[in-house]
Amino acid sequence: MSWSWEYLPSEEHVAGDAPAEFLGAAEQRAAELVRAAEALYLDGTTYEGSGEPMQYLDVAGGIVAYYVVPRIELVVICQLTPPLA
Repeated sequence: MSWSWEYLPSEEHVAGDAPAEFLGAAEQRAAELVRAAEALYLDGTTYEGSGEPMQYLDVAGGIVAYYVVPRIELVVICQLTPPLA
């Protein structure tokens, strides 16, 4: 396996009508999270813990909610809260 990220349940549901600038910044941070998780969990498939709890990032004035699932080498983006207009 190799690490990746995805929206859960879907990009349409999570990203909705988020502004393009915020969405781009959120996806860039998701890629950074993948690289960090890959360095932290060298072989995530052998991980035996319960995984990390939900975490939140401030991205371009908005918030990204995500969690890491080491066993399937995945960063899950489950909520985007764009900045207020």
